Amino acid sequence: MPGAMVAQALFVVGAAVLGLLGALHLAFTFFTPNFEARNPATSAAMRADHPRLTRRTSLWDAWVGFNASHSLGALLFAGVYLLLALGHMAVLRDSVALAWLAPAGGAAYLAIAVRYWFRTPLIGIAVATACFTGAALMLQL
Repeated sequence: MPGAMVAQALFVVGAAVLGLLGALHLAFTFFTPNFEARNPATSAAMRADHPRLTRRTSLWDAWVGFNASHSLGALLFAGVYLLLALGHMAVLRDSVALAWLAPAGGAAYLAIAVRYWFRTPLIGIAVATACFTGAALMLQL
């Protein structure tokens, strides 16, 4: 059982890192100017323009909504794996699909981070993905 305990710890750490990133992202979205453009004219243009898809929202509102939903997705992903690891580890041990869904999801976030994000979330996502991968591997032994 030591491998299962290590796997559990790795799932918890990976989910905690992802959850922290999601929570910080949500706080930055609503309570700081961190996601505002450095050039005030850019933010003003986003508030005044609409995406081609619809005129019922501004580019700014779509930007805020994207950031909020992105944060909630990370929080949900982290929450599910924290709950599974802390209260239902047998489910992760018995389900290869659920065990490997975490590293697969982490790898998807990592691919996006490499292409579009900056260093801090990239490092956090890499750590979480490594933890999830190590956990899934430990469950296979």
